[in-house]
Amino acid sequence: MSAATRARLVLFGALGLNLVFVWVSFALSGVPGKHPLITVGRFLGLHVALTMIFQLVLVARLPWLDRRLGLDGLTTVHRWGGFTLSWLLVLHVSFIVTGYAQLYRLSIPAQVRSLAGSTPVLFGMIAFVLLTVAAFTSARYARRRLSYEAWHAVHFLLYAVVVLALLHQMTELTTFTVSSWSRAYWWLLWTLALVALVAGRIVLPLVRNARHRFRVAAVVPESGDVVSVHVTGRHLDRLPARAGQFMLWRFPGHNPWWQVNPWSLSAAPRGTSLRLTAKAVGTTSAGLRHLPVGTRVFAEGPYGALTAARRTRPAALLVAGGIGVTPIRALLEELTGPVTVLYRVRSARDAVLLEEIEELARLRGARVHVLDGPTSEVNQPLAAANLAALVPDVAGRDVYVCGPERMTAAVLAALRELRVPTAQIHTERFRMAA
Repeated sequence: MSAATRARLVLFGALGLNLVFVWVSFALSGVPGKHPLITVGRFLGLHVALTMIFQLVLVARLPWLDRRLGLDGLTTVHRWGGFTLSWLLVLHVSFIVTGYAQLYRLSIPAQVRSLAGSTPVLFGMIAFVLLTVAAFTSARYARRRLSYEAWHAVHFLLYAVVVLALLHQMTELTTFTVSSWSRAYWWLLWTLALVALVAGRIVLPLVRNARHRFRVAAVVPESGDVVSVHVTGRHLDRLPARAGQFMLWRFPGHNPWWQVNPWSLSAAPRGTSLRLTAKAVGTTSAGLRHLPVGTRVFAEGPYGALTAARRTRPAALLVAGGIGVTPIRALLEELTGPVTVLYRVRSARDAVLLEEIEELARLRGARVHVLDGPTSEVNQPLAAANLAALVPDVAGRDVYVCGPERMTAAVLAALRELRVPTAQIHTERFRMAA
């Protein structure tokens, strides 16, 4: 059993046990039902609370989970959890409001105004509105039109949602606090989730930055719109970073504190310095080339499971697209055994870090194929047939993929067609939760 499988069993096993506990406790609660719809709404409310707690654990960036599932994998689960939470909340509100409206023979608007007069319910209503805003900005259509910085700022609303939801839950006097053991159970769950969140998102980053004192050591333009930033600090040999991982980077004093970006390490960490390489696609990345040497750096991480630790076979295939080459270049520096690199670019001049990759390949006996040209019906170098021609033994290799979403999806489809086992496929898509 792989480490990722064990982590999923722990994560979803804990969720399943808590679901059973919630169902049993609700059945035994003995809370009198004023109306069947209200009873269903309260039952759904318990699931809203449990899902929210689960979401907090997913975004806590706990090292044990991240090393096994990767931040990308955790974010995928978080996204589905977000959909579930949104629908549960809509149903919870709908059943409660409709039930009370029927009970007191009021219209829906009149019942909403009546319920808003109760402080616990008002907390819940505000949380519902804020969560709706966050859910809308997470929709694919809206997400594509927001900058990463704007999306990240909007999602800070979710911390207000957590506070309001906790106030709503713990001041609601029927379902959650019906007994001393029920009250203790929910307080324990919320406490554990909040401790995990504070430890992973605040305490650990602060400790690491105080220990390492990251600073910009050099800024090196790689091409017209790509730049590498070399970062130094103290005791970097104690930073648990590996080739293929990424970090969340802030440059206080040069950029506002809320501007944070996930950039991969573009060279294997050696205990003396770190290097990130980025393409100018946003406000923060475009300003990297103007960073003064000595600028203070606040870095969170390392994160991600696109590392040699997930390797299952002696041979590897590394597939990179565009600036997604950065973790691939770092992996090439660390991986041993037979390695082939496929580097997909629109034109040869877009192949950043190519000289370094070719030099590493020469030293390690690896093979490098630059696949250029726009994708068309006649030019699909990453289609199954072409992959098989370039790497005949692909089904017997670990495959690491990093690049644009469309390219990654195409490669994964080709690998499925070639019957490459899922356990041998490793990707990083940087789909992060707030």
